[in-house]
Amino acid sequence: MLRTAGCVTYTVSAISNRLLTKAEFQQQWRAAKFTNKQRLAALIAERTGTIVSPESLFDVQVKRIHEYKRQHLAVLHILTLYLRLRRDPQTIVPARTFIFGGKAAPGYFLAKHIIKLINAVGETVNADPALRDRLKVVFFPDFNVKNAHFIYPAADLSEQISTAGKEVSGTGNMKFSLNGALTIGTLDGANVEIRAAVGPENFFLFGLTATEVS
Repeated sequence: MLRTAGCVTYTVSAISNRLLTKAEFQQQWRAAKFTNKQRLAALIAERTGTIVSPESLFDVQVKRIHEYKRQHLAVLHILTLYLRLRRDPQTIVPARTFIFGGKAAPGYFLAKHIIKLINAVGETVNADPALRDRLKVVFFPDFNVKNAHFIYPAADLSEQISTAGKEVSGTGNMKFSLNGALTIGTLDGANVEIRAAVGPENFFLFGLTATEVS
């Protein structure tokens, strides 16, 4: 439970029933987030064989694979970072693990190729010794409600970059936000409500509006 005294927010600890300072709450929050990232990293290693660092930013896009949801645009971002690091290893880029997940409809030919593209880029990036742990790409298999329980709490960044005007108001972006992930998103679907709730300063606005797309 949150309480406010002046401009400082305090939290009542469920364990000791005492007031936590904002700094103490932030420390506990970071510890909980890191534990969740360690758990997901262990699961990724077990199911994919890829070793990722919990110290890196977990940049996550898990949802149905579709052109308008633009997983391919996130892959282009990965390739941009990869080429930037290859050309200049001294480039300052925070260590980042990109995590994708989701299913494509059986007859959706291009969506199947997007999955293949993600895995192909991952094979190249993850096998490059010049990058060390600065950049990793994972396609998490069999994304479903059960596996989502490991992914949502571990995410640092939530990719919600659908073409504005196309997205129905889903709940995945809400689950990310409730678990402390910062949203990178278009003004589409529930992103509009999330931005209003968390404040524009805590939302990375991306891309065109629905009117601009039209």
